[in-house]
Amino acid sequence: VQLQASGGGLVQAGGSLRLSCATSGRTFSTYVMGWFRRAPGKEREFVSSVSRSGLNTYYADSVKARFTISRDNAKNTAYLQMNKLNPEDTAVYYCAARSGSLYSTNPVEYDYWGQGTLVTVSS
Repeated sequence: VQLQASGGGLVQAGGSLRLSCATSGRTFSTYVMGWFRRAPGKEREFVSSVSRSGLNTYYADSVKARFTISRDNAKNTAYLQMNKLNPEDTAVYYCAARSGSLYSTNPVEYDYWGQGTLVTVSS
């Protein structure tokens, strides 16, 4: 499975961005999808995850009520809508795919990774 993340850019604090994660292959619906981020000088951290059906979503406390994860299995694409962005959200954002049905916040439990897309939030 190949993942291609896109949609990053420069935005002012309070603004919004929508990230997309396009995947290859016909097995997209069999993967739990997740978003992670790595801020400068920090470890990679979990942001959000969505179940295979799209019905169940999970968020880090730091993004809850601001970010929304979703997926379109017909388009083999996952999304991360990011609202009310603040400078602390500045990071490279990665999408990842995990085999099986259980969500996870642990990056080592994800099997496939995209190349990352940079989000920069100015104050």
